[in-house]
Amino acid sequence: MYAHRPEAMAFADDLAERRDLDREAVRAAMAQARRLPQVERLILPPPTAQAKNWRAYRARFIEPVRVAAGLRFWRAHADTLARAEAETGVPAEIIVGILGVETIWGQQMGTFRVIDTLATLAFDFPAAHPRAAARQAFFRDELEQFLTRAQRTGTDPLQPRGSYAGAMGMPQFMPSSVAKYAVDFDGDGTVDLNTPADAIGSVAHYLRAFGWKPGVPTHFQVELHATPAQLDALLAPDILPSFSAARLAELGATPEPAAQSYGGPLALVELQNGGDAPSYVLGTENFYAITRYNWSSYYAMAVIELGLAVRKAWEAHARSTQTANEPVATAAEPRGER
Repeated sequence: MYAHRPEAMAFADDLAERRDLDREAVRAAMAQARRLPQVERLILPPPTAQAKNWRAYRARFIEPVRVAAGLRFWRAHADTLARAEAETGVPAEIIVGILGVETIWGQQMGTFRVIDTLATLAFDFPAAHPRAAARQAFFRDELEQFLTRAQRTGTDPLQPRGSYAGAMGMPQFMPSSVAKYAVDFDGDGTVDLNTPADAIGSVAHYLRAFGWKPGVPTHFQVELHATPAQLDALLAPDILPSFSAARLAELGATPEPAAQSYGGPLALVELQNGGDAPSYVLGTENFYAITRYNWSSYYAMAVIELGLAVRKAWEAHARSTQTANEPVATAAEPRGER
């Protein structure tokens, strides 16, 4: 229990003073937080680096059971998804893809008490981590955001549960993201990321805040024939869109025709496939916006492809429903032009 840790109680006192919070309430919440050794283990990188494999990573998310769950979610919340897309310009399939990758549309939102995970990582972050100091400072800030919001909204800080890193709700927002980007999309007067409407609206709002450009594709195909030196130059900016289509072609990466007429910057995105040859795509600013949610090109592609698979299932469902509802032609009322 952090009640017996002087530095935790000093943190509570300082937080209450700086944020004009009820000191005793903040101290009482911190006193109930528990250190979780399991969280300390989970936050560490794996002991041996595993070769990245896009095909294996993709197979975890784009599979029939998850796509079927996504279709059920889309059917249940089609109007809300359409409204979020209309208001923000973020396509419904991208919102669906993020929620599907993050929590399977609310099925797996985490079982750790958020106050315990954040306190553990704020005060007992494992020193073996290569970025221990920076990460510990990050989690102290997140703990501060969490306790501040709990008091100002009148919610019990001991109740929320989430991931081992303190991410919460269907979209797995950290407390700072809740404060900046979460919205009351169902208009009930509260922000609750455990509810589909607020989760949908908040994901769309987040991506718009990070520069989503309506109507712009997330990526294009590319034919790669670069020399090793050219490939190094193409990959140097990582996934930050930095090249024109013409410059890419000069460096040995020929964009597909649609990309050649695209006026925005592009990035060559490399997706390794274990021992096989890597896959490559050209990421746009919208691809980059998805990586601001999770800083991984593999994550972004999984979101895009899962969302597309669910959209296709939704469109097929809509077509079959329309066909089933059409009137049956009779001899007295033949089909065709009138």
